[in-house]
Amino acid sequence: MGQTLVEKILSEHAGKAVKAGELIISKVDVSAVQDGTGPLTVAEFKKLGKNKLNNPARTILFIDHASPSPRKELSNTHMVLREFAKEYGAVLSEVGSGVCHQRLVETYVNPGEVLVGADSHTCTSGALGAFATGMGSTDIAVAMALGKTWLKVPATYKIIVNGAFKKGICSKDLMLHLIGMIGADGATYKALEFCGDTINNMSMSERFTLANMAVEAGAKCGLFVADEKTREFLKQRGREDKYRQILPDNDANYERIIVIDASTIKHTVSCPHTVDNTKTVDELTDVKVNQVFIGTCTNGRIEDLRVAADILKGKTVHPDVRLLISPASKDVFKQALKEGLIDIFVEANAAIMAPGCGPCVGVHAGILGDGEVCLATQNRNFQGRMGNTKGFIYLASPYVAAYTALRGYISAE
Repeated sequence: MGQTLVEKILSEHAGKAVKAGELIISKVDVSAVQDGTGPLTVAEFKKLGKNKLNNPARTILFIDHASPSPRKELSNTHMVLREFAKEYGAVLSEVGSGVCHQRLVETYVNPGEVLVGADSHTCTSGALGAFATGMGSTDIAVAMALGKTWLKVPATYKIIVNGAFKKGICSKDLMLHLIGMIGADGATYKALEFCGDTINNMSMSERFTLANMAVEAGAKCGLFVADEKTREFLKQRGREDKYRQILPDNDANYERIIVIDASTIKHTVSCPHTVDNTKTVDELTDVKVNQVFIGTCTNGRIEDLRVAADILKGKTVHPDVRLLISPASKDVFKQALKEGLIDIFVEANAAIMAPGCGPCVGVHAGILGDGEVCLATQNRNFQGRMGNTKGFIYLASPYVAAYTALRGYISAE
């Protein structure tokens, strides 16, 4: 029996052929933490009694969740990360550099590698053809110290998507549709392997969105075969030499195969308070919105900002709506400035925020008032996610977000 893509990658890192369900020790290429999980990781690392990191150059500490810090307590935890980076030679990604998952794909992760991060959306890097997954802070401390981790090889769901999207439909709609179909726990501890001609035709940005939200279906990872688009992305980021392609075997064993016709996908929205509570926009046109947030590791890339700017150009946000925009990284922010997108947003009365997680995690910026409704391009809408248990969060694409900001109600036109 052949191997799936995740089995191929983990076999290389375990030094032997592995199969789904097997417990293995895997070599780790990149370890990452952010400012919410990092301080605990640092504390656990020091308990191990190790005086050095296994691979300092590929141990990354990101300050992105409370960036810049809104409270002295969080400022103190940031100091812990800065001091640890200096003492042990780890890489520090400072305030304003961007969201960890965007920065990881931009700079640190390559096809065929294993990334473990103390953040559930670490799976974003799977779009590069890597095995990328989130783990607890203690697990990451061990990976930082030893360059290894233990895990169970996940079984794989093969997601085959063929056909062309209708106008304005994108990978965010596809992923919300899939999660609505199988449920928020429908792929618990599985690998989602995306393929089909729709996937082949997608930009890397769209693939990152799919991989990012794999965990919202309960998956351990979401991954793609690296191809020429992957190679071009790596070339643009100065590491074309890291390109390689790993293919699943034709006779690989998949636990489940899901086939989707892209032409049937509609503008899809996740309604409060779970990601799998999905409806189409035409079912939600009477939902009044107080805030729209465009950004995050899910849809804060330059392609997402272009979509929003094209809709907002020459128009003004509805007077009852606050529009917040946060580029996913410093490089995205610079490109948006260069292309004049920031000018369009400012003229439309949007508030531009520094690259980072911002309102998504509810730590600072954009926290909802009691009873307020936000439509966001982020990946989660759990009760209290944006800082108030009495708020209501809807998830959608940048296309829907831009139109909603203009109309004041959930809309895709």
